[in-house]
Amino acid sequence: MSYDLIIIGSGPGGYVAAIRASQLGLKVAIVERAELGGICLNWGCIPTKALLKSAQVFEYLQHAADYGIKVSGGEADFPVVVKRSRDVAEGMSKGVQFLLKKNKIDVIKGFGKVQPGKKVEVDDAEKKTVYEAKHIIIAVGARSRQLPNLPFTAGKIIGYRDAMVLPKLPKSMVVVGSGAIGSEFAYFYATMGTKVTLVEFLPAVVPVEDEEVSKQLERSFKKMGMTVMTSSEVLSVDTKGDGCKVKIKSKVGEQIVECDVVLSAVGIQTNLENIGLEEAGIAADKGKILVNPYYQTNIPGYYAIGDCVPGQALAHVASAEGIICVEKIAGHNPEPLNYNNIPGCTYTSPEIASVGYTEKQAKEKGFKIKVGKFPYSASGKASAAGHKDGFVKLIFDAKYGELLGAHMIGYNVTEMIAELVVARKLETTGHEILKSVHPHPTMSEAVMEAAAQAYGEVIHL
Repeated sequence: MSYDLIIIGSGPGGYVAAIRASQLGLKVAIVERAELGGICLNWGCIPTKALLKSAQVFEYLQHAADYGIKVSGGEADFPVVVKRSRDVAEGMSKGVQFLLKKNKIDVIKGFGKVQPGKKVEVDDAEKKTVYEAKHIIIAVGARSRQLPNLPFTAGKIIGYRDAMVLPKLPKSMVVVGSGAIGSEFAYFYATMGTKVTLVEFLPAVVPVEDEEVSKQLERSFKKMGMTVMTSSEVLSVDTKGDGCKVKIKSKVGEQIVECDVVLSAVGIQTNLENIGLEEAGIAADKGKILVNPYYQTNIPGYYAIGDCVPGQALAHVASAEGIICVEKIAGHNPEPLNYNNIPGCTYTSPEIASVGYTEKQAKEKGFKIKVGKFPYSASGKASAAGHKDGFVKLIFDAKYGELLGAHMIGYNVTEMIAELVVARKLETTGHEILKSVHPHPTMSEAVMEAAAQAYGEVIHL
């Protein structure tokens, strides 16, 4: 069978690209070896947020007295928490199935492999079938990266997928890596009652974030009872016996931390093995398929998007890339993606959200900057909500007033960051932000106040 477009992978890059291509009149098929929706909907973004919501509710119950509410007997039923997460993921996957059917997209089950001559071979375990297309998009995603000294061991050293479906709540856990995945699971398990030790090789947790944000998250984690070890390295894990003995090298020397489970959250690696890149002549480097700004590979008719190409490994990035790619295929003239205007969110408590340059990066780029910072402790809504930890920090070009970066940590900031993404897209200045009336009382007032603070006009600080 022949198509205008075949997409390998149905994650947030693949299925979004398929739907947009169908809207543009292309005959589309999507190849998927597992659940529709890919890692994000089934084993990533969505089910982890369901787990984190359960943790947040449990945290509220533990602090109900702070709000004048008496609660007795509140306890976490961990298997039910996990089941709710899986149910949410299953519902989202069915939603993608509905959308693909609605948009008349053929779903081909099996393992997809690109071949020369604009062909895709699909192995469904029973037979191999070859399909032809005018265009082929590779959207195969990624998986947990394993370190040589941290090989996954059933029930002992695990990746994020196993961390989502543990049969019971561990009493203790060492989390290796404090990026978004590691920090979110560290918060989840610590809130549910696990004794968590978070180990980060670099000098700060969430190391891609602004330094002040990293310091605030570390303080918040320590306040909830978590042990945080930065500038530290896991040398080895002894899995003999019932638990794990983790040898950690830190600034003060080597030590052994005993725990039930070790979660390795040290990044991802792409799923490029055995998908036919070499046979088709498609160029890749350092585990990523090389593409131009419209996601065309070096071989005409073959494209790649999402985690398997250079750039941020984020669901919303993959979706944006997929839309740009198919619009270009359909003869449109889409604007290339500005990777410096991609928001990043970490769903810990407090939440983290950011876009653009950090203060350090802006200085390294040679900008003369104005920095405005407004703490949640000065926000009426944050005080009323009982969430006074955190702040909004904005960085402006001192010469032209352009917003260079926004960095937030605190309650609900993942819902607030979009305002600053739009502001950067529109090249908004600091004065335009501070003169835009924000509703009171809201958390988002902190954005206006941070802009005002940068220009010496802050009122409530």
